[in-house]
Amino acid sequence: MTNIGFDNNKYIELQSGKILERISSFGGKLYLEFGGKLFDDFHAARVLPGFCPDSKIKMLLNMKDDAEMIIVVSATSIEQNKMRGDLGITYDMDTLRLIDAFTEIGMYVGGVVITQYSNQPAADTFIKRLENLGVKVYKHYPIDGYPTNVRKIVSDSGYGKNDYIETTKPLVVVTAPGPGSGKMATCMSQLYHDHKRGIKAGYAKFETFPIWNLPLTHPVNMAYEAATVDLSDVNMIDPFHLEATGTTAVNYNRDIEIFPVLQAIFKQIYGECTYKSPTDMGVNMAGYCIFDDKAVCDASKMEIVRRYYDTLCRKRNGVADAEEVYKSELIMSKVGVDVSFRRVVKAALDKAELTGEPAAAIELGDGTIVTGKTSKLMGASAAALLNALKSLGGIDESILLLPAVLMEPLQKLKVENLGNNNPRLHSDEVLIALAISATTNPVAAMAMEQLPKLKGCQAHISVMISNVDKTIYKKLGIDLTSEPIYATKKLYHK
Repeated sequence: MTNIGFDNNKYIELQSGKILERISSFGGKLYLEFGGKLFDDFHAARVLPGFCPDSKIKMLLNMKDDAEMIIVVSATSIEQNKMRGDLGITYDMDTLRLIDAFTEIGMYVGGVVITQYSNQPAADTFIKRLENLGVKVYKHYPIDGYPTNVRKIVSDSGYGKNDYIETTKPLVVVTAPGPGSGKMATCMSQLYHDHKRGIKAGYAKFETFPIWNLPLTHPVNMAYEAATVDLSDVNMIDPFHLEATGTTAVNYNRDIEIFPVLQAIFKQIYGECTYKSPTDMGVNMAGYCIFDDKAVCDASKMEIVRRYYDTLCRKRNGVADAEEVYKSELIMSKVGVDVSFRRVVKAALDKAELTGEPAAAIELGDGTIVTGKTSKLMGASAAALLNALKSLGGIDESILLLPAVLMEPLQKLKVENLGNNNPRLHSDEVLIALAISATTNPVAAMAMEQLPKLKGCQAHISVMISNVDKTIYKKLGIDLTSEPIYATKKLYHK
């Protein structure tokens, strides 16, 4: 069972206050570079138990009358059809999704910035689409010598040639579909233009991880490294902060490497830089809201193991390399865990060895572990779900929730009418069948009532499963891992 270790209400209060304080310190206008996920931050929720996935957007909603959103996307990313791995959509489509998401909750979207624009055909098509939808579009251009030629950057032939974004609110939140979109450069460009117009404004950075006031090798910060092995992000002691204040603070390599350039840009614009370190630029208050360090450490260690399995599976699919696996193994070693820390792993593998078929295990909130085996009727992931619902509802294992009279026509439909080779039902099909059965079967109805209790449970499967099964587990809030082994010897896998 996961213990709560993070005070979410305190976080929203402290974080809102810190941002308002920073706005005030710059004379009433702040460009806030927002890293990470604004919506559905499940990584933060996993490593900081008690953190709500929508905490950051709730915090911004507290200030929505004084805030506007600017979405930044690189023309290069549009041209290359860059994808968001977690959502499976391109950056341009995610830009539209973000506009919809912000608008639906009452946040004002001031426009979209296309960075690195140089007449790319795909970018032009997207710009036309945005303009047809009534969205304001601004173009920012490549700058020769960026980021080191500061004199060129901070000039009319640098930032000066970028479109000026007309903003009206004290807080301008600059966000993007993913890293490398140009958020920081957009903020700097705006500071240059505002300064030329006599408008007082400042810049700050919002990053939840690494948490600057936790130790360098704290499991929360190591879990951030585990989540970014593909980006080669490394946590470091901020040398600028140590020199300026005599105290240690944690930041990551990219921010530390770019800080001298940022300092030079600030000095070129304003004549001085108020920030002494990259840590100073941040406004993150998450570290002050942890009240149970052990709970947070245990959750972070679990996440590190989960990320290790994710890396193994990505390597099996050809989208990660051996170096990423080695990094993941090193991170596990640093926090003193191995795969046995994740109890469901052994349970799933033992069941698979016993049955000679793929098997799954789910750890429930009270620590109980239930398993599921592959049968003629359904796959292991679907069987484990049903057994978990039985356990949660106190339903005897021998009771059949889904009678053959319901299952057999579904299998016949799959094979004979829909052209599937595999008659076994997936997790989504089993849950739909359970919902139908619940209309006439009180026991099935009781099982359906247990579905919300699966949120936060841990699961492991002895083989890599289909995308449809993974999606169902994700929607139910189950943290899933699997062995990097295909269930069949086929070359194509859905």
